[in-house]
Formats: sequence, C-alpha cells, structure tokens
Amino acid sequence: MSTLTRPKTEAAATAPGTLRGPVRVLLRVHRKALWAAGALLVLGIGIVVALRVWMASSKVRCADGDTTRCGDDIYVSSYAHTSTETFLADGGGALLLLAGLIGVFVAGPLISRELESGTFRLAWAQSVSPARWLAARLAVPAALAVVGLTILVIVYRWGLWSLRAGPNSPGLRWHAEGVFPGTGPAILGYALLAVAVGALCGVVVRRTLLSMSVTALSLGAVAACLGQRRYELWTSAFRQSDEVMNYDPGDWPIDSGMLTASGEKLYWQDCFEADMTQGVEACMRGRGGIGYFSEYHPASHYWPLQLVETGILLALAALAVFAAFRVLRRLHG
Repeated sequence: MSTLTRPKTEAAATAPGTLRGPVRVLLRVHRKALWAAGALLVLGIGIVVALRVWMASSKVRCADGDTTRCGDDIYVSSYAHTSTETFLADGGGALLLLAGLIGVFVAGPLISRELESGTFRLAWAQSVSPARWLAARLAVPAALAVVGLTILVIVYRWGLWSLRAGPNSPGLRWHAEGVFPGTGPAILGYALLAVAVGALCGVVVRRTLLSMSVTALSLGAVAACLGQRRYELWTSAFRQSDEVMNYDPGDWPIDSGMLTASGEKLYWQDCFEADMTQGVEACMRGRGGIGYFSEYHPASHYWPLQLVETGILLALAALAVFAAFRVLRRLHG
C-alpha cells in the first residue's frame, strides 16, 4: 500500500487557515453534480405538490378519500388518492436512498478519485493542509445535504398531512418502514453518517469504484439494522386486560399474548407453531393463560424513537469522521 506524502513547499507565506478557498474550488469543480442535486430537489418537491393538487381535485365524499358514504363498512378510494398513497408510502425510503447516494458521491468522485489520480497534491502544494482539504470535502456535502433534506422532509410531511390513510392503507402509518425515516431528524442523521462513512472509505480504500461499493454496503447495513430493531430503541408501552384488546389507530403493535397467574408472558406465535389440533386461545389457556396483554408504541413515542435513532447515527458519524482524519494523518506522514 503506498503512502500519501504531503508535497513540501518553499513558500514563505501560507494562506489563512480557513476553508473558504478549498470550498470555492470544490464547488467549481463539481458544479455539474450541484446542478443535478438541485434538479433532484426540485423534482421531489414537484412530485409531492402535483400529487396533492391531483388528490385535492378528485371527487371524494370523505377526508380519507372514500368515494362511498362516509362511516359505513364499504371503502372505495379514488384513483388519485390510491396513487398518492402508493407514492408517499415509500417516501422515507426514497430519502434514505438519496442520503446513501450522497455518501457514495463523497467516497468516489469527491475523495477517492483525487487520491487515486494524485490531483490532491496540487491542493496540498498550495498551502492547503491535508486536514483542511478533507474538512472541505466533509463540510460542503454535509451542509448541502442537511439543507436539501430538511426541505424535502418538510414537503414530505406536508404531503402526508393532507393524506389521511384509509382502512386499507397501513403503509402510511407513522411507524411504517417506508415512512418513518423521512419524516423527522433521523434522515439528517443518515445523511451526515453517509458523508462521514464516505469520507472514511475514501481515505482508507483510495479506489473510486471500490470505495463507493464499500460505502453503499456499509450504509445499507446500518439502515437495515436500525430498521429491523427500531422498536427496541425506546421502551414499549404495556397494557393488560381480562378481555381481548384492540389497538388505537395510532398504535404500533409490537407483540401480544396472554398472562399466567404468576405474570409469565405467553405469546400467540408459540401456540401458532406448537399445536394445530386445537384453537389458539385454547392452547394458551391450556398453558395457564388467564388474561391478555399487549406491547406497543403509541403515537407519542414517535419523537423519542426519532431522537434516539438520530443520536445513534450522529455518534456513528462522529466516530467515522474521527477515524477518517486519523487515517489521513497517518498516511500523509
């Protein structure tokens, strides 16, 4: 593995220790990428606005998009309402993908390509220290990502606020996998982590395509892990009763079952898998179940879950940034 050595310069005066110069150079070199990012921002806003206008102009009888009599057992949504639900149900996932693309860009064209081609030496020879060189490549995409994604989160929440999910639209619940990441500060945490991981992979791997691939895999693993274990980030609520309980519309069901006289929890899936010759409730009572319980996250847990997930992402991002600067310092000698 080759060592990155900062070229020596005999210049007597050095530039002020600011990021203004490196930032200007970075913006000029990658202006096409900036235009592409701006186009994506406008496209995202335009899609949500167009969907909301389309839905508002459709003929419905009820606020949830029902075209039949409100309050009855029949629900038939308008085509505009159904299409809007379909698009917005994956809005959070789209923002996650966008955050990942930012990290991939940082890892590849922004850092690895310069290290691989040697063009970093030109900046270092002009009194730009390696630390300032890397700091500019962290600060610019981080700032632009936070501003752009904040706008998209506001627009996405505006679109969801106008769309009351009908009985056949579970994908639009606040806790849905495709919704939750894109409605709060967690997506900003993902974006900052993407920038940090991209920078770390860039200075470690120093090969454009390989660093982009490693960044994508790393970010995908983090998103998948947090998505699957999100319900554990905050203590779930517990409720028990002598009768079978129903969840409120805003609840996120986690688990349920029956309690024994000693307080032991018996979960429904145990009887689903254990005995198919008798009813599930008979199986539970045969095991000693006398009452019902449920574990769930009420709608009031939205912000605690968002903030805890954001905190985890920011902590990981800080570690990645620290590691990136340490690796760069070691490599340039």
